[in-house]
Amino acid sequence: MSKTVIIDPVTRIEGHAKISVYLDDAGEVENARFHVVEFRGFEKFCEGRPMFEMAGITARICGICPVSHLLASAKTGDKILAVQVPPAGEKLRRMMNLAQLTQSHALSFFHLSSPDFLLGWDSDPAKRNVFGLMAADPDLARAGIRLRQFGQTVIELLGARKIHAAWAVPGGVRSPLSDEGRNWIIERLPEARQTTELAISIFKRLLDSELKTEIDVFGKFPSLFMGLVSPDGTWEHYGGHLRFIDSNGEIVADGLSEDNYQDFLGEAVENWSYLKFPYYKPLGYPDGIYRVGPLARLNVCDCIGTEDADRELIEFRHRAGGRVATSSFFYHYARLVEILACIEAIEELVDDPDVVSKRVRSEAGINCLEGVGVSEAPRGTLFHHYQVDENGLIKKVNLIIATGQNNLAMNKTVTQIAQHYIHGNEIPEGMLNRVEAGIRAYDPCLSCSTHAVGQMPLHIQLIQKDGTVIQEKYRH
Repeated sequence: MSKTVIIDPVTRIEGHAKISVYLDDAGEVENARFHVVEFRGFEKFCEGRPMFEMAGITARICGICPVSHLLASAKTGDKILAVQVPPAGEKLRRMMNLAQLTQSHALSFFHLSSPDFLLGWDSDPAKRNVFGLMAADPDLARAGIRLRQFGQTVIELLGARKIHAAWAVPGGVRSPLSDEGRNWIIERLPEARQTTELAISIFKRLLDSELKTEIDVFGKFPSLFMGLVSPDGTWEHYGGHLRFIDSNGEIVADGLSEDNYQDFLGEAVENWSYLKFPYYKPLGYPDGIYRVGPLARLNVCDCIGTEDADRELIEFRHRAGGRVATSSFFYHYARLVEILACIEAIEELVDDPDVVSKRVRSEAGINCLEGVGVSEAPRGTLFHHYQVDENGLIKKVNLIIATGQNNLAMNKTVTQIAQHYIHGNEIPEGMLNRVEAGIRAYDPCLSCSTHAVGQMPLHIQLIQKDGTVIQEKYRH
């Protein structure tokens, strides 16, 4: 008799979701679905607001990655004002985004995911969290916390607040970096680099010993990958153009502009999730599945452009078995390589005299009635699309977030993991944790909330096709 396993909520992600695993009569997995069960409506309630307020408003979408929306919104405002941002303004925006990538990746790796790697998939759920990591390896846990603090403090030094800083604005930024802030960053960079290099070495050692199965079954499948690259193909996180590649490393589309995203991106909906399902239009839905985020960014770029990160990229690709890493488990590895790239880029920027220049903003009025901005958030490519009236009041908003663009891939991943690990009616908690961990590999950001600290409750049910609950477990 067929059954359904419900994992609700999925733990150690930013937001609220559940996973349904559907079993056939023999107890084998037929399918699995990742449901986003919260509805927020940001696109709708922005209507009627002045365009100049949008950066500050949309930053409130998320408490983990407010900088991502702040910058994407400000870049959309640049288009509507039809201005060129001063060099100092662009470099300061870049520095804040590098700090944002650093702090968010550190949160994902050390707080949300490393308890699985370091404490064990089958360890006690009550201790399989950041507090358990503190007890098992206090030095590593402290280093991870300080690495995230580094990124957060750089954001604060630039924008005066760690979270929801209304600093980037259409035309540039509000203020430069102070000399005191610059000196603090210089002093803390060596420690941040040391922690990152330690984390990379630990994770590579685990890949060689304990995590070989996970590489093969945690979302390893062919798909497209999309991300920003610079004109010469170098890794990008702020400017450049969009590129699609396939799983063989062949370029599918290059030189794409965010202004024309509707020509190559479609958005499908399903009745079992509030999260939309973007896809690559030329291949249709769902064949146009693609992935974004750190894994995609390392796959689409020709090089990173900094010495140590480029060396790690070569090894990353060697371990992946080729030009493109198709296992979603390598998202964790890619985050660490990107942190190293960010630290190296901050080291270069902090010596640039423009970061303390006073010429940080271009002034203008409404010159265009529509604009599209794009930036690389920690979880992937983020689009903001605004239409305004002659007074700059918002008429329509469309946001395409990174987590949504990974939606098809996340569903494919949980199905693959469930089919590998779940067999029969008795399902150990560690097996269900592995299914959840497939989602954590993407580090989905579903709302402003986060489950980084503590142990979230979990309610699991085995349900027959007629709705009868035959097995039920609670995690408190």
